[in-house]
Amino acid sequence: MSENANASLPVNAPWIVMKFGGTSVATAARWRNILELAASRRAEGARVLIVVSALSGITDGLKQLCTHAEPKRRSEAAAALADRHHALLAEMSLAMPETLGARLADMTRLAEDGAAGLGELAWQARVQAHGELMSSALGAAFLSANGLATTWVDARECLRSIVLPNQNERTRVLSAMVEPRHDAALSAALAERGEVFITQGFIARDDGGRTVLLGRGGSDTSAAYFGALLAASRVEIWTDVAGMFSANPRQVAGARLLQRLDYEEAQEIASTGAKVLHPRCLSPLREPRVPLLIKDTNRPELEGTSIGPEVREHAPSIKAISARKGITLVSMESVGMWQQVGFLADVFDAFKRHGLSVDLIGSAETNVTVSLDPTENLLDSDAIAALAADLARVCRVKVIAPCAAITLVGRGMRSMLHKLSGVLAEFGQLRVHLISQSSNNLNLTFVVDEDVVDDMLPRLHELLIGAGALRTDDSMVFGPSWQSLYGKGEQATPGAAWWQGERPALLRLAEERTPRYVYHLPTVRAQARRVKSLKAVDRVHYAVKANTHPGILKVLAEEGFAFECVSPGELAAVSAAVPDDVPLLFTPNFASRRDFAAALLTRATITIDALHPIEHWGDMFAGRDIVLRVDLGRGLGHHEKVKTGGTGSKFGVPIEHIDRFLRLADEAGARVIGLHAHLGSGILDAGHWGEVYSQLAALAERIGTITVLNIGGGLGVPSHPGESPLDMGALDRVLTSVRQAYPQFQLWMEPGRYLVADAGVLLAKVTQEKEKGANTRYLGLDTGMNSLIRPALYDAWHEIANLSRFDEPATTMYQVVGPICESGDILGSDRRLPESKEDDVILVAQGGAYGAAMASRYNLRDEADEVLLP
Repeated sequence: MSENANASLPVNAPWIVMKFGGTSVATAARWRNILELAASRRAEGARVLIVVSALSGITDGLKQLCTHAEPKRRSEAAAALADRHHALLAEMSLAMPETLGARLADMTRLAEDGAAGLGELAWQARVQAHGELMSSALGAAFLSANGLATTWVDARECLRSIVLPNQNERTRVLSAMVEPRHDAALSAALAERGEVFITQGFIARDDGGRTVLLGRGGSDTSAAYFGALLAASRVEIWTDVAGMFSANPRQVAGARLLQRLDYEEAQEIASTGAKVLHPRCLSPLREPRVPLLIKDTNRPELEGTSIGPEVREHAPSIKAISARKGITLVSMESVGMWQQVGFLADVFDAFKRHGLSVDLIGSAETNVTVSLDPTENLLDSDAIAALAADLARVCRVKVIAPCAAITLVGRGMRSMLHKLSGVLAEFGQLRVHLISQSSNNLNLTFVVDEDVVDDMLPRLHELLIGAGALRTDDSMVFGPSWQSLYGKGEQATPGAAWWQGERPALLRLAEERTPRYVYHLPTVRAQARRVKSLKAVDRVHYAVKANTHPGILKVLAEEGFAFECVSPGELAAVSAAVPDDVPLLFTPNFASRRDFAAALLTRATITIDALHPIEHWGDMFAGRDIVLRVDLGRGLGHHEKVKTGGTGSKFGVPIEHIDRFLRLADEAGARVIGLHAHLGSGILDAGHWGEVYSQLAALAERIGTITVLNIGGGLGVPSHPGESPLDMGALDRVLTSVRQAYPQFQLWMEPGRYLVADAGVLLAKVTQEKEKGANTRYLGLDTGMNSLIRPALYDAWHEIANLSRFDEPATTMYQVVGPICESGDILGSDRRLPESKEDDVILVAQGGAYGAAMASRYNLRDEADEVLLP
């Protein structure tokens, strides 16, 4: 311990409250961690109050003891619990301390005597309180024996419960509450007794002197009460994880550590299912503005979660998706309730009489449905049955259980609803019993059947990241993933982007000219080889529209790619750049007769995606092999404007028109040798292409002349931090499985963006900065939607970095905009960057696809030039 730990503290020294949960106090090794942590806080010049839970499993054991009717069985249970503490004492090499011995003896006596003398509820509270009383006594002995003088304090001397309106006796004794008000006298009295203290979570005393409990998970709340009473500089919750995460990490390995939250957001996350923090513990800290920190006892070096007053310079973002199981819905229906004065008052009076707190409410003209949360109610079948019988006097009652509530939590929820279409679609196939959007604009909840939750959460978390609703790019809020912190290597951590290593070269290029696209050819080759590793695919065409730069075309030809073109101009560009023997594919949409005529003069295989060409210009295709593009009736993709299937899309021949197309082709003398389907872009689910492959193969078998199946492109590229990449190994396995069933067909693909997006960056310079309002800052660049239209067109997300200040902390939130006279000229909203200055070089990542290829001279702005890095 440091020398500061031995210097006496002034009376007004600040307090730090440290709470340790059941797993954190269960072994001698973990008590040594507590010793080091408490000593370090004392060395900061603070008085330390340690609040502990019972050893893991002890509270459950004590509750079980209370259920035994026979004294012998209660005594046996007490003996087993005492043995746990004797074993830990031996592991610590300690003799029995007097305080612990007294607690063990008291527990044994209570077990033998039973509830007769105290009353059932009071006896249960006395028995269950012993978990914390024993662990704190043991901890005081260990800490003092190892050089940190620690005073044991009975929490019941400090915490007095209050009686709330509508509380029944059960909740007053087993789920009590304390008024969190600063108590200067308590602080001074403790300061006279020492500098490091240990006390109990979970327990308090009522005005009559009886022991009462603070409810399940009440040790967190105890720490918060002590933090408020002592006006602590901070409260620290030490547990077995690094903090709060964006989802339950045991269900979602990619869940991200939430490094910073305000009280309200943390309260919502805790209340809606996160088990790392008890929902009650934030309310006591909010008014005195005491910060709360959640840390991992075993890995104190990890950042943890810091909770405090609202931080307004955050982009609207969903912070977490959580789930609560064990939800009970009570549906109450009556035709007579419509416009009936007092109906709801009568209904809710029944809940009041039964001591039940309502959580969510949904109403219609003849129905009101409410949810009961087991964390806030002592629910059992008898309580629900009694409530239902009472309600039946005024309405028809239906109890729906077991249910689960899936909740999205984040400040500014209403402003993000437009990003949730993919999430809402996931609920489309389920029984959704209730939807609730909170009045404080912090959450959106869906109540569904309990058995679907575990499978849904990982998908929903991924969708939220992909939609830009869960802003994992904001490094001040979102930290590392659970997988990277605690994983066993199942998922590789992505390396730094190529442009980080090429920063000096990029800065030199930017000094010569901006705006400028730069393409990294080694990245193009690496992506090409990933695609060529798909053993099930016979031919891969590069979708030329993604990037037409001749240097990229040459590299891909060298890597063995064919080329897919959508216009005569693209055919000409490819023909000029690659050898004459490289296969070409022409897949236009609403092309003119002239376009087809030009394509037929080349070596390209022709794809037709409408009846009109074959019906009206059939003579053009006489004696030709053609491919039919089919609309399979649905589309996929990261945005509605990149979905290329279904009635809302202009692409492909509907399945119901295929027979007519085949008849027209036969009359024209054309041979339909291939089927093609492309449903959309930005797809990260490997199973998608297996489904398309299977559907095309089934159609091909019916047609009889087909030799080639083209399953399109759309291979997704992760844009957002934490978004999982497309698993190419899984894709190959899916395709191989289908191919084994249909070996008679060749398999083609046509990726574009996957090959070139990450290889390109757009360089620009800062022109000026502007502030509007209290929290809005614009960062203007010398180019915008004229060079990169994807953000305006598709709401696409591109990483943005200040190359000039790359090593400086990203502390300022900007709206990154261009010089075009359009309100939509925004390259990135709510981007956290270093404080930026005029002429700083800004890099926009993933500019290799649909960047320069879609650029214009709108406003007569100069186009960005293009440079290759070999």
